[in-house]
Amino acid sequence: MTTPEIRAALPQPAASVRGPALRKLRSIALPGQLVLAVCLISGVPIPGTVLLGGKLLLLVLLGAEAHVWLRLRRHGLSRREALAQLVPEPVLRFVRHELRIMASLVRWATRRRHGVNGADAVFSHGRDQALMMYGFTFACVVETVALSYLLTDWPVVHAFFLFVDVYTVLFVLGVHAASVTRPHVLADGALRVRQAAHVDVHVPLDQIASIRRETRFTHEKKDDELNLPIGSQTSITLSLTEPVNAPKFLGAPRLVNVIRLHADDPKDLHDAVTRVAGTSPLTAGPPDALRP
Repeated sequence: MTTPEIRAALPQPAASVRGPALRKLRSIALPGQLVLAVCLISGVPIPGTVLLGGKLLLLVLLGAEAHVWLRLRRHGLSRREALAQLVPEPVLRFVRHELRIMASLVRWATRRRHGVNGADAVFSHGRDQALMMYGFTFACVVETVALSYLLTDWPVVHAFFLFVDVYTVLFVLGVHAASVTRPHVLADGALRVRQAAHVDVHVPLDQIASIRRETRFTHEKKDDELNLPIGSQTSITLSLTEPVNAPKFLGAPRLVNVIRLHADDPKDLHDAVTRVAGTSPLTAGPPDALRP
């Protein structure tokens, strides 16, 4: 397939079903809730009637959203399809990412990896970032304790920043947990390349022109290349015969011809891909070649 054909085959955003009334309600309710939240955090006194009005407006908005969702369900859409029609795709992707991060903490604690059932081979890739992530987590914990002590006299502000700081600690740990529990996977004639909870790309083996073991510590940003460093390095380079779609964080399509990734044992990944691909035109570069 040519690049224009691939772009045409990519999923296109669904047409919005949000009517003008719902859009107007959102444009009033959401900024209003934000203003109330800022006032509460900053200690600005708010009349009880204003707070009550804000709560009622939020309830009306939630009711309107639920009504539209039920209407979509009655028209035969699945729960996921109805939600995709109702909520903008960037918002959905952001929420899903956060949920994957938190779910990864549970998987990490219970020693369960994601997407490895029936795999021909599994390749971990989070080892070389562990020390850095633990250090960052420790710094976040220290900052949380210090800020909590300094804000003791402002209970509303203290509660807000305590929530933000605790979530930050969980998020940092969750990013590392996602790297540990979501390894690269070789299965069903494809290499599933992942990084934390935000990158998940399926690369068919018959589209791999070459696979090379090379250690890189610097990576130039190019539109048709995907670099997935761990601990600032990549150890495997895939060159493709045809581009694959590696969506950006908020869902925008991105076609790439070269993928650089890291594995704790790059030799195992290289050998497994070469072995499973059989007659595919795979070639190995200099073992562990150091590149700038």
